[in-house]
Amino acid sequence: MRRALAMLAAVAKKEVRQTVRDRRMMALLIVAPIIQLYVFGHAVDLEVDRVPVVVVDHDGSDASRTHLARLFADGTLVEVGRAPDAGTAERALERGEAAVALVIPPGFGDDVARGRTARVQAVLDGSDPNRASVAAAAIGAYFATEGASLARARLAERAAVAGASARAPDVRVETRVLFNPRLDTAVYMVPGVAAMLLMLITTIVSAMGLAREREVGTLEQILVTPVPAAILILGKVLPFAAVGLFDFGIALAVGAFVFDMPLHGDVGVLVLSTVLYLGVTLGVGLLIATHSGTQQQAFLGGFLFMLPAALLSGIMTPIRSMPEWLQPLTLVNPLRHYAEVLRGSLLRGAGLEALAEPLAILAVMGLVVFGYASLRFRAAMMK
Repeated sequence: MRRALAMLAAVAKKEVRQTVRDRRMMALLIVAPIIQLYVFGHAVDLEVDRVPVVVVDHDGSDASRTHLARLFADGTLVEVGRAPDAGTAERALERGEAAVALVIPPGFGDDVARGRTARVQAVLDGSDPNRASVAAAAIGAYFATEGASLARARLAERAAVAGASARAPDVRVETRVLFNPRLDTAVYMVPGVAAMLLMLITTIVSAMGLAREREVGTLEQILVTPVPAAILILGKVLPFAAVGLFDFGIALAVGAFVFDMPLHGDVGVLVLSTVLYLGVTLGVGLLIATHSGTQQQAFLGGFLFMLPAALLSGIMTPIRSMPEWLQPLTLVNPLRHYAEVLRGSLLRGAGLEALAEPLAILAVMGLVVFGYASLRFRAAMMK
């Protein structure tokens, strides 16, 4: 037992020394995650505001000017110019100068004053569906609210003339937002971005490190030593696992102090999920290295794994909005399950019982992927 531990410590020490001597590798492992998390946390923002709008006001009445001023008051929509007709406004959309063309027809003010149906046309740029949806919802909600307010006011006037009390239906919706009251995008995105960066570091860097040893011939020198394959594998992945846990701590610190991310979860659940996740990502890195002869091949293999993993993780877009035939593929994506654990634990304070399913899936994935990668590595050693 002591001899095995001594060999394990020697291999791990050698791996640490080799990594520390490579300044580019150290920058990638330590400095890059901090910078990327800070930049991505600010850059990835799903909130839509200040949507540029070009206005075509054929009415020019006090009512049209008043409603336009109220519509642009909250900052969701911003007027960037006026156009003489709808055709000119649509050409502004084609040039990308605006995202919405708002057309107020002649007689709008008279229709509102006389209680007739008043129409407003909104032409949207659908090349950005998210922005178009937000703009359409903002315009529709404003005029729906104004219409309901005018209807109640007229009903009250008629009731006063008739000498009766006004009985207008009044429905009020009181919204309570749990876990993220300010609906801050960064609070939601930082755990997912941290999971992606952790996969990037542990998968690609570990794969490139092993591929580099095969490329320069140091791996062949180690293979002639009496070190067992299991100890050699553990000695090589444990330093990267330690770096992954360290970067995870950095991610939590940056999220808490820079983005005001809540830390409601149990530390034990977070550490357990991170260890299970690292078992999968390091296993993938080891598997990629066994199929790579050079660092370039290892990097390309890691990139080809990272891209679909990020797209199918549910970090950027909800999994339920994906096609039904594609959703089952996300079940074999470790990034999806780890992001669910981080968001559930950090933001909602979910415990071990509520997160048992994704944790169990990560554990099974780790056993399968790391076990298969170890067998592949042993087979490569025997060649």
